[in-house]
Amino acid sequence: MLTGARLYGSAQFPHASASFGEYPILGHLSPHVGPGTVLAVLVAVAAVAWGPALAERLRWRVALAGAYLLSVSWILALALVDGWYVGVVRRLATRDEYLHEVPGITDIPTMLRTFSGRILSLQPDSWTTHVSGHPPGATLVFVWLDRVGLSGPIAAAVFCVLVAGLAAVAVPVTVAALGRRDLARAALPFVALLPGAVWMGVSADAMFAGVVAVGIAALAVGAVRLTAGRSGGGVLCAVAGLVLGFGIFLSYGLLLMAPVALAVVLVSRCWRALLFAVPGALVVVGVFALAGFWWLDGYHLVVRRYYEGIAAHRPYWYWVWANLACLAVAVGPAAVAGLRRTVPRFLDGLPGRAPLTPVVALVRGAALAVLTADLSGLSKAETERIWLPFAVWLVLAAAALPRASRRWWLVAQAGTALAVNHVLLTSW
Repeated sequence: MLTGARLYGSAQFPHASASFGEYPILGHLSPHVGPGTVLAVLVAVAAVAWGPALAERLRWRVALAGAYLLSVSWILALALVDGWYVGVVRRLATRDEYLHEVPGITDIPTMLRTFSGRILSLQPDSWTTHVSGHPPGATLVFVWLDRVGLSGPIAAAVFCVLVAGLAAVAVPVTVAALGRRDLARAALPFVALLPGAVWMGVSADAMFAGVVAVGIAALAVGAVRLTAGRSGGGVLCAVAGLVLGFGIFLSYGLLLMAPVALAVVLVSRCWRALLFAVPGALVVVGVFALAGFWWLDGYHLVVRRYYEGIAAHRPYWYWVWANLACLAVAVGPAAVAGLRRTVPRFLDGLPGRAPLTPVVALVRGAALAVLTADLSGLSKAETERIWLPFAVWLVLAAAALPRASRRWWLVAQAGTALAVNHVLLTSW
């Protein structure tokens, strides 16, 4: 857990000590301020002061644009608390990251055919930690960026942040498409001011969160169009399948976005959406298979590598609870309080019960995904980052909080992020 001590040099933070391994969050105790401190405080104050009112009053598309700008500003400001080099440039430039392998990938077809053979450790040509721990789609994103001239850690970092910000649009769009724009507006500032933004700037998992959130939003809009008999519904559902299908080639764990997608289908009552979405996802699986990478082979090899490494020394039962503690920090106290209000309604939608609202359904789907990942034993530590694709949906629970108290809960959300980012020196 002392990766941070190796990642950050004493010249940048001379007060950081390698002797402090701070469980369960990956990082170490290092109180500090930086160039982003004032900016982060200003963004938080603006979001708390005007966010809820603007989310309610602005035209819908303008409100969504504002949420996106708020999210990106919040992510970048928090990253800059650690400085431009440490907080942004260095994040994706370490030996364990994807960019380390990009220069050596000169032939993409060959890379895909030989990808599985380089997953296991203790061999001369093993992939680096993050490349081996994910399907090849994650690495391909950074290879493609390099191919179009956006090479290097700065371009990669900015790309990850810009894509991560899409979650602040896609999540409320999903809720609105499913018939509750009022709840979508209530959720806007909470999704944009997510405390998990501490780990969104800068990590590939933040980019993953943005990608699959867009896929879920496309599925919701497409399903509603299909139900209403409007044009474009089937196309949007097929696009959703393609995006979500590519998602499982970004991270093996994103297969667990299935309960969130199913929540969309249940609320929209449009099972036909799956007739378009599932084939779309299978097309992506087929393309990778034809290129030489079979997802199941990669998954089984990653599990072997996982238990060959540090996971074998991390106690299962400790991390069952510690993982959830990390997630609670990432989603913030408002989401935790909202979950308390939504849990009693988890039976909604059953015969004789109240209709299933989109917030309850989506939170239920994300909670099921998290619990499955947690109990599987394949998530031990770093879940404040790894579970970001689920955290952006769990924070919807904050929309269930009383309207009069939402501003104070936003203060708690911002305060959580600022405290973590200024007290701990995290590795992402």
